[in-house]
Amino acid sequence: MRLKPGLRLRSQVCSTEVIIVRGSTDVDLTCGGKPLVGVTEAAEPGSAPAPGLDAGSQLGKRYVVEGSGAVEVLCTKPGEGSLAVGDAPLVLKDAKPLPSSD
Repeated sequence: MRLKPGLRLRSQVCSTEVIIVRGSTDVDLTCGGKPLVGVTEAAEPGSAPAPGLDAGSQLGKRYVVEGSGAVEVLCTKPGEGSLAVGDAPLVLKDAKPLPSSD
C-alpha cells in the first residue's frame, strides 16, 4: 500500500484506527497480522488478532519502525491488535527530552 501523510486507515481485526504522520513509501502496514484498510472499507467478519500480534495499540501514541523514521503513525482509536510493517513491529516513539533550564 502506498502511504502518504494524512491517510486514515483502520484494522480488519480490531477497533484500531491510525493516521499516517510520516511516510511516502510503499509498505505492508498491518495490525494484528492483517493489512490495514481505508476507514470506509468493510472488515472481515469474525476476525481476531493473530497470536503474538495482540499486544494492542494506545490512543494518541505515535508508532515508528524501530531504528528508522521512514514510517510514523498516530493511533486515533485504540484496539487489541499490534501495528507492524511486514514482520517488524512498530514501537512507541520516544518523547524528545526538554533542554535544561540552567
